[in-house]
Amino acid sequence: MSNSIEISSLTKVYDNTKALNDINLHIKKNELFGLIGPDGAGKTTLIRIIATLLLPDSGTITVENLDVVKDYKSLRKIYGYMPGRFSLYQDLTVIENLNFFATVFGTTVDENYDLIKDIYSQIEPFKNRRAGQLSGGMKQKLALSCALIHKPKVLLLDEPTTGVDAVSRKEFWEMLKNLQKNDITIFVSTPYMDEASLCDRIALIQKGKILSVETPENITKQFGKQLLQINSDNKYKVLKDLRNYEFTNSVNSFGQFLHYTDKRSVPEVQSIKNYLNEKGNSNINIKEIMPNIEDCFMDLMIEDKN
Repeated sequence: MSNSIEISSLTKVYDNTKALNDINLHIKKNELFGLIGPDGAGKTTLIRIIATLLLPDSGTITVENLDVVKDYKSLRKIYGYMPGRFSLYQDLTVIENLNFFATVFGTTVDENYDLIKDIYSQIEPFKNRRAGQLSGGMKQKLALSCALIHKPKVLLLDEPTTGVDAVSRKEFWEMLKNLQKNDITIFVSTPYMDEASLCDRIALIQKGKILSVETPENITKQFGKQLLQINSDNKYKVLKDLRNYEFTNSVNSFGQFLHYTDKRSVPEVQSIKNYLNEKGNSNINIKEIMPNIEDCFMDLMIEDKN
């Protein structure tokens, strides 16, 4: 199956800062591909260039064998695009927004209703409500319906679940999985590391650089270190003490726990406990755990700095 999106040596500079630094990515046709990284990593810039809203400074992007600079008019007809900020017409009703976007693309709601029915049916009871009066989750469903109403070949989603509740986030990803059955390539960015596991493949991005491109499962397999979970009566004191420990490779806060890696090939748990006890910490619990995507991201950032 041919690649749907090909990105080669892409660079974008703002005020002498490289927002994107030599990006190379290949997104397969009908793939659900995730771009994962924190705020300021370059996710929105990359999606806007793919969406033909920004020009690259160097490098190329082709989508369905069309160039994003030369063939932007043709590409816009095959794109569905959801920007990070809700951008529909707040004063129009749900159905008015949907009809408007269908008309822009020369189609009707009825013509492609089968594609959006599972999503739109959840907000159809509120079709006469103004878009500005919808909840976050309902706005999300309306924006997705409008992005899909012309049956695009490529769906570009810029942080679509930011600011919505956990239930709406879960529902949204279930919708994306179902959309793949309609021969749509989906490129989605998110700052939420837990959403990475829901993608077919992911790219981890930080400060405009791609740190890794793999399936979520393979990224965690490549962690390459024993990961220890540590908790105690005073997590913040332990965190400070471990940052001064001679064998600490990395230590980061994850909820009520600390995630720790050691410079030694096999960490000596008892020596870590002894060190922390000597520093006045109590009730130290240490156990080995499997890394998650966020652990891998933090580890790759350390490697990149070195």
